[in-house]
Amino acid sequence: MGAAAAAAEAGTAPAGSGRSRSHSRCRGAGTSPDTRSRKGSMAAQSTIGILGAGEIGQAVADKAVRHGHEVLIGNSRGPETLKAVVEQLGPKAHAVTAEEAAQPELVILAVPFFAVPDLTGLTDWSGKIVVDATNQFAEANPWRGRYDVGDLTGSEWVAERLPGARIVKAFNSLFAAFIAADPQHDEGRQVVFYAGDDADAKAAVSGLLDQFGFAALDLGGLREGGRLMQLDGPLSARHFLLQDAG
Repeated sequence: MGAAAAAAEAGTAPAGSGRSRSHSRCRGAGTSPDTRSRKGSMAAQSTIGILGAGEIGQAVADKAVRHGHEVLIGNSRGPETLKAVVEQLGPKAHAVTAEEAAQPELVILAVPFFAVPDLTGLTDWSGKIVVDATNQFAEANPWRGRYDVGDLTGSEWVAERLPGARIVKAFNSLFAAFIAADPQHDEGRQVVFYAGDDADAKAAVSGLLDQFGFAALDLGGLREGGRLMQLDGPLSARHFLLQDAG
């Protein structure tokens, strides 16, 4: 990662961070999570790369190691800056360079949006599943403004800068605290929306979300689903619980 990624390693703030932290409930009937057979599911123990060690990256890393995955976490400042982070996460978490964190077949993208162009040459992205947890903030510390991507959705713009990657938008609509918390509640499971254009990649991410205990809800492709989830979209910073129909 280039120098730009160092601007905000403290966390990738959720979309619409100026909004209240609403938490609503939705019933399972008619909005059930994806329970199809999942070709290429990542639910089995595997190695997951995480680019970005802010609040979102750490929250996803914690879920991954708790469910038996090895995690390679890297940032722009080098693995020596992540010693405390991996010590807190436990022995399955490893502080590595950004280049090493980009090597697994599934990578969580949790860097500031404006740092994404620095990642283009980090690895050969062809065929990798990249979970895009970024939001289109133009600046950080504090998060403010909106990065101009023209008529594209944020994830379509990200896809152009990671050639060949299979992008799945997920996690970006949630505040980090909702990702870090136990997703299982008396009232239902925490919903994580996801969207993407590659069916197998989406199935793998859905399986991983299910393993983590979330209710994974498919919003379609990066174009239509991405617009719902991204900064200023109607689902931005909206938190829902799914009540499974018995």
